[in-house]
Amino acid sequence: MPVRERGRNYDAGGEDRAMTVGQLVRRMKNVLEIEVGDVWVEGEVSNLKKQASGHYYFTLKDERAQLQCAMFGARRRPGYEDLADGAKVRIFGEVTIYEARGNAQLVVKRVEAAGLGELQARFEALKRKLQAEGLFDESLKQPLPWFPMTIGIVTSPTGAALQDMVNVLSRRAPWITAALYPVQVQGKGAEAGIARAIRQLGEPEKHGLPRCDVLVIGRGGGSLEDLWNFNEEVVARAVAACPIPVVSAVGHEIDFAISDFVADVRAPTPSAAAELIVPDRAELQQRLAGIAEALKRPVRESFRHGLQVLRYARRGMLARDAERVLRDPMRRVDELRAGLRQVVRERYRAAVTSVKEGRAAWRAHHPAVIVAQRHAGLQQYRARFAETAEHRLQQLESRVERSRKLLKALGPESAFERGFSITLTAQGRLVTDPGEVQPGERLATRVKGGTIASEVIKE
Repeated sequence: MPVRERGRNYDAGGEDRAMTVGQLVRRMKNVLEIEVGDVWVEGEVSNLKKQASGHYYFTLKDERAQLQCAMFGARRRPGYEDLADGAKVRIFGEVTIYEARGNAQLVVKRVEAAGLGELQARFEALKRKLQAEGLFDESLKQPLPWFPMTIGIVTSPTGAALQDMVNVLSRRAPWITAALYPVQVQGKGAEAGIARAIRQLGEPEKHGLPRCDVLVIGRGGGSLEDLWNFNEEVVARAVAACPIPVVSAVGHEIDFAISDFVADVRAPTPSAAAELIVPDRAELQQRLAGIAEALKRPVRESFRHGLQVLRYARRGMLARDAERVLRDPMRRVDELRAGLRQVVRERYRAAVTSVKEGRAAWRAHHPAVIVAQRHAGLQQYRARFAETAEHRLQQLESRVERSRKLLKALGPESAFERGFSITLTAQGRLVTDPGEVQPGERLATRVKGGTIASEVIKE
């Protein structure tokens, strides 16, 4: 029965009209290669995979779409060294269909750098910022403990990185205790969990966690997007603030994350991180065996030498006449004993003398003695001062008496005795000239017997 759809008739029994999947994909491939062909395309490289065969496979993307790319015999193609996760490139190639999967792809023939991709630009910007703040300074790096006992691991509980580290730790240092703090290491928001794990392991007592000697943060390899959570600023600052040494082991040896620059030690892989942290059991056993041998050797030599001395002694003088052999040593012992006694007696006498002298010196400096000496000196000073003061007062009295007599002989009183007088105005001013007074002005004239009051009259 024919089926009608949108004005077209399809015969259900017309099997000769249907194409195989291969035919359809081949036709799509031909259309793309003919209609599009060789083109230049610009975008950001992601999920780059370099195969041992020399072929490179990656994704070229922008904010709207992505396209699978293949670069066969990459090292023979110009510009292959510009390919890196996060790099922004211009690619010349042929658009085609990979028939085995029916996927469109770009067969790359040439690559040119077109500047940094968005993620790479963010990576470089954050790196410059943290470097300017000094978070990468070598002076801030903490040394790894030489013999850690507990290791904190911040990674995915299902990732291959954890298994790799556990295998290495079990082989090299089976006595180690590994404390796993499981986190997401990929996807949006994973960086917050990583930073929280680092902060809590840095203060384990507050969060009921075991105290670790060193922390390892990391994951296995992947694209720049896969590793991006370890390029976030919150993780970098948590690593920088951690009081415990931190080893960053993110991706493969060629991968670098911001956490690598901030951490105390960067390991190329998680397995390498485990090898860096713990000593190798076989090497320790070898070193211990060498130390044990070095300690046993001198003991064996001393023992061998002692046996030889004993054998010589048994064959020599000691076996025949032990008393004669020990005679001189016993005499030296007696002499040493006498000398030691003499030295002890002399030291004792010297100590007794020193104690007596010290006691006498202490008595001479007793506070009561010093106070008595000072009091006697004070009495001497007081007597000397009184004598000096008395003598000085007598000198001053003599000078006053001489001055009194001289004043009496030369002063106005003596002039009054000889008949002189002094005339003063009512204001006490001395009158030396008749023109200095006015008629009616009252005057006082001092004479020997007293004062005569008078009044100036007009002549």
